Amino acid sequence: MAEGFTVGFEGDGERPRPGAGRPPAPQRRWFERRRRNRHGRGLRGDVMPPGLPGSRTRADRFEDLVAESAERLEVLWGQPIAAMDFSVELLPRTASLDFAEAAGGPVPLGRALGATPRHPARVVIYRRPVEQLAGPDLLLPEIVHLAVVEQVAELLMRSPEEIDPDYRPWDEDR
Repeated sequence: MAEGFTVGFEGDGERPRPGAGRPPAPQRRWFERRRRNRHGRGLRGDVMPPGLPGSRTRADRFEDLVAESAERLEVLWGQPIAAMDFSVELLPRTASLDFAEAAGGPVPLGRALGATPRHPARVVIYRRPVEQLAGPDLLLPEIVHLAVVEQVAELLMRSPEEIDPDYRPWDEDR
C-alpha cells in the first residue's frame, strides 16, 4: 500500500465520518455552475448601469416631471402644497373615460382628490393622456406642469393663474 493511504470500512471500530448515514448532498452539474452558456453568451449584467440617465424608464422620467412641478408650486405656496400627495397613474379609470365621452369633453389629464381624516389631499396625473397630448415634441414638461397646476387649483378652489403666475392655458395653436 502507498504510504499515508489507509482503507477503512464502516463498522470496523473507527469513528464515523462527518455526514455518514445521511444521503449525499446533490451535486451541481457543470453547466449550472457556469455563468454563461457554452458560446460565451447567456446571463449578463444590466445593459446600462442604474446610476446613468439612460437607465431611467419613461415612467420614471414622467414621475420626475410631476415631482419638479410640485416642488415649483411648493416654493410659491408652501404648506398647502407640501401637505398634498402627488402621484402618477397610467390611465384614468373607465368610469372617468365614460363620463368624459358622455359629456363630449376631452380625456382627463388628472384628478384631484380632497383631503379626508385619514388621507391628505391627492393629485393624480395620468401619464398616457398627457404623453398623447404632448406628442413627439418637447412640450411634455410644460403640459405636465399645466395639468398639475389645474388639479392643484381645483383642490385649493382658486384659478390656475392665481396658483402659478406663469400659467397659460393649453391651446393647440402653440
